[in-house]
Amino acid sequence: MERRRSSGKIISPDGRRPTLPAQTEEEKADEERLQAALEEGPPTEPAETEEPSIETLAFEPEPPPLNYSLWKRKWSIVFFWGLIIVDCIFMPVGLYFGLWYGTNLTPNIVFSIVTAALGGISIFEYVLRFRRLWKKNSTCRVIGARRMYLDWFHWNFSLGWGIIMIELIIGTIPANPPIRLLAMPVTSMLYVFGTELLVVDLLRYFHVPAPWRMSSIPKGSQLRPAIYTFIEDVCAVDGSGGTAYREALNKRYEASHIFRAMLRRLGAFWAIGSEGIAVVLTILIFTIQHEAAYVVGWALPFIWAGVWALITYLYVVRKLREEKRAWAEEIAAKGGV
Repeated sequence: MERRRSSGKIISPDGRRPTLPAQTEEEKADEERLQAALEEGPPTEPAETEEPSIETLAFEPEPPPLNYSLWKRKWSIVFFWGLIIVDCIFMPVGLYFGLWYGTNLTPNIVFSIVTAALGGISIFEYVLRFRRLWKKNSTCRVIGARRMYLDWFHWNFSLGWGIIMIELIIGTIPANPPIRLLAMPVTSMLYVFGTELLVVDLLRYFHVPAPWRMSSIPKGSQLRPAIYTFIEDVCAVDGSGGTAYREALNKRYEASHIFRAMLRRLGAFWAIGSEGIAVVLTILIFTIQHEAAYVVGWALPFIWAGVWALITYLYVVRKLREEKRAWAEEIAAKGGV
């Protein structure tokens, strides 16, 4: 039997220490692996795959593509705006003069008919874009938003039409409708559009975060020029670019400083232009002869918009060429080519 001394160590009956069996080669290898693992420390988590950063995009040979061409859609654009011009210029002006001078109808009935016939194409477009955004399998929905949000442009569309309908309804109530008030709807839309562009740009300038979601810009995020949101929504929904266009526009905006500067200037250009032409129209409508004022109120805004759109197109073409050239120069400077 074994017995213990006061030291607590085990000894054999003959007083010698017991010997342990020699380690096998396999046990030695296991011990060495354990020791090496302890020296290396705890295992680390594998790094997650990350999306390309802006720095990575900056080394692409060209700016992130928008994958959208207005030229390929030129006939659709011409057809759509042709219908809008007929609906919003020739319809109210033609019906007014035709019914006023060609019939014996009372002024109230004349303007009631004109009001009822107004905006058919715009209302159809409103319903169509609502359906595109609302359906469950929508391919043009706002990035990260629920279906019920629709998009920023749609809410602005609703606000603009609400103001127009209030003016037209109030204007057709009297027996002798105030023709000058009934010439103001498009001008009122310009006030709404221009004011929104100015307010959003002022908030962005003073670094005020987005007070609510503006299409793909979540609440609390850094604001972008309001014209960015209009471009995003119109091209994605009305222009059939889809959610893919929203994503492509976001990548382009984040990656290119020339693109961002271009949109800031365009926002100011359209904001100041909208407010300026709205003031001019208001003065003309309430000072010149009443029938001339009616024609000016419905026709001049579209002529102005056509001129502004042409200037915008020429400016954008020039800036995109400049962007492409500057991008290539920056890549060469960074050693990316």
